[in-house]
Amino acid sequence: MATVSETVWAIDLGNNSLKALRLAIVGGVVQVIGFDHIQHGKILSGSGVKPAERDELIALSLRQFVQRNDLGNDEIIISVPSQNSFARFVNLPPVEPKRIPEIVKFEAVQQIPFDINEVEWDWQLMTAEDSPDKKVGIFAIKKEAVNSALEHFEREDLPISYVQMVPMALYNYIMYDHAELLNSDNQAVIVLNVGAENTDLVVCTKSAVWQRCILIGGNTFTKAIADAFKLNFEKAEKLKRTAPVSKYARQILQAMKPVFTDLVSEVQRSLGFYSTSNPNAKFIKVIALGGGTKLRGLLKYLQQSLQLPVERSDSFKKLAIGTGVSAAKFHENVSDFGVVYGLAIQGLGLAAISGNLLPRSVARSMAWVSKGRYFAAAACLLLLVSLMALARTAIDKINYTRNDRIRSEIGGVLDDAKEARDQLKEQERRGSESQDEIKKYFELFKYREVVPLLHEAILVTLPNAQNNPAQKELYEAFAHDDVESVMRIPRKDRKQLFITSMSAYYSNDLATAQFGATAMMRKSSMGLGREEAMEGYDMMMYDQTMMDPLMQSRYSLDYPLGGQQTQVEKERGFVVTIAGYSPYRDIGELLDPSGVGDNRNKWGFVTRLQHLDEIIDGNCPFKLFKKTDIEHCKLDRGPVDLSADVPAGIGIIDVIPGMSGQVAPGAFGASSGTGDRQVLRDPMTKEIISKVPVLDEYGREIIDRRTGSPMNETNDYWFVLNFKVIWKFAPAPPEPPAGLVSPFGPAPARPPSSSSSSRDKGSVGIDF
Repeated sequence: MATVSETVWAIDLGNNSLKALRLAIVGGVVQVIGFDHIQHGKILSGSGVKPAERDELIALSLRQFVQRNDLGNDEIIISVPSQNSFARFVNLPPVEPKRIPEIVKFEAVQQIPFDINEVEWDWQLMTAEDSPDKKVGIFAIKKEAVNSALEHFEREDLPISYVQMVPMALYNYIMYDHAELLNSDNQAVIVLNVGAENTDLVVCTKSAVWQRCILIGGNTFTKAIADAFKLNFEKAEKLKRTAPVSKYARQILQAMKPVFTDLVSEVQRSLGFYSTSNPNAKFIKVIALGGGTKLRGLLKYLQQSLQLPVERSDSFKKLAIGTGVSAAKFHENVSDFGVVYGLAIQGLGLAAISGNLLPRSVARSMAWVSKGRYFAAAACLLLLVSLMALARTAIDKINYTRNDRIRSEIGGVLDDAKEARDQLKEQERRGSESQDEIKKYFELFKYREVVPLLHEAILVTLPNAQNNPAQKELYEAFAHDDVESVMRIPRKDRKQLFITSMSAYYSNDLATAQFGATAMMRKSSMGLGREEAMEGYDMMMYDQTMMDPLMQSRYSLDYPLGGQQTQVEKERGFVVTIAGYSPYRDIGELLDPSGVGDNRNKWGFVTRLQHLDEIIDGNCPFKLFKKTDIEHCKLDRGPVDLSADVPAGIGIIDVIPGMSGQVAPGAFGASSGTGDRQVLRDPMTKEIISKVPVLDEYGREIIDRRTGSPMNETNDYWFVLNFKVIWKFAPAPPEPPAGLVSPFGPAPARPPSSSSSSRDKGSVGIDF
């Protein structure tokens, strides 16, 4: 197709005249930059015109056209009459795009009513390439009609680039210039092109076209006048053209009336057949074209008979008139230019139907001719390159003889380079062995980022400004050590969790892994001082979590002794123990409230652990394992009390002098016989966080009359949470060596491990 910067000539050789239109795209607008309308010396289909005279008349018109117009290198597209032509639109079965040409060829053989070898045919996909419904148009015309049309142009040495049928050219004109009329396949526009010899009836819809050639045209009216008035064809034609001003207008119209009736009857019969095949189609209007539409009374008669609006084109909506073109002369012949308008639109690449019925042999020969100048240029370039190569060879020979000494020196350098290359290869071989050794040791650090990710996933589920926006100011004050702002909120209203210790170890089978929470508990009954208790705690933590992960991964592969592999799929991940305390009045609400469902504002620490994917935007590599099973998720809690077992690391021990009351001798953190009492204080606010007796106004303990025991006030609550976390991307355990018997027995293998605890005299507060 023509590109935007090119121009195209469209030529329609009719029986009465030659119509030509030259279009170009200028600034995105299609413009007329030339046109011509040449009447033949005689009407080609008139009586007494023999084939030889007909060819001579066409040749004279073409020569006159060439002399009056500068064709240059413009592409030329011509039309062929609709007789012996065929157009059919078919729906293809669902097939791959690459198989469409094969299916279309099969359909063409079935649909075309002529021998496939006797026609020129082409096809076009009428729907989008990605549409599930594939609809194609198949267009064909007999070769003899195409060759007959091309002969006239070959004699005048006019190369033709495109050949198109008149009905398809009319369809392209309607689709481009009247696109607003065709919104669906159920709306149809009728085009009547009344020519000299016949009338082309074209029914146009959005994605299809239906055609019929009616053998009634302007000459039929002329013959009716000639028969009625006993005149020859030329005089009858003249009388027909002057009928509107003739004193015999009424008699002339009466003579033509049977032809009017026959034409309308054929049109109605054609439209009736189309409506039978397309019951949902609705005719919108009739657009009349061609020289026959100038006949007085024809359009009015058509409108009355068809009961449809009939419009004769007096202008083209989307066509601009270029400079140097007479608009008045152009509009005189607008009704004759419908076919060449559609042809030119196709030549510019803007048409709905772009099929080309130019014989393939002609197209190939034109392609070779157009490439001839490129072949000549290539031959000249090849000759020039050959001469340059010969000259270069001579120069190189001279230089080669002159540079013998340099070649000898280069040879010595090359020998040295070869020796150096051999040494390099030896070092690279040794380096490869070293790289394997380095890789082996670096594999120990392959999963070093997993434990920090686990810590991060746990910490973001604690109460913080995002999880509890109502106390955002509390968390910000805590983060900035703003004691005054923290203490403005009553201690029992502060939704905080303080983590004093956390441990985790890796297991290849979470279902059988065991908790070790007792290592985090501070025993009041052991009779140990604080430093001794902490040393025991540290040793227990080391035994549980700091075992050499390489040793465990080597001998703890979750296989029975003897190397027999278990076929059961196991969940791999971490066993986690967290201990700490909270000042909030209802620690259960902070940890694991019941019945909260999807209400995120009421979720607790454990609830958020269940929804890690939602909290960490769906990218969390961890998932809580069997929260509802106490063997895999266990929560212990109680009031902070120095006389009972509590997690290690809670608060700062302080002595309140002279405080009455008795403390069991030897209890952890208490002194006896002095009247003093040990308490635990908040490391930041110095508030008492342990259970203390309720005193009266004289500083004496208040006794509960029902039980006879002192009444105590509970401040903070401790908790120990044991749970298991699935590591979604945990590596599979390695295959055991044949016959391996573990000397340590089965133990959970854990490539990454971690533990953390509070060892100083202050508690660890995490401001989340």
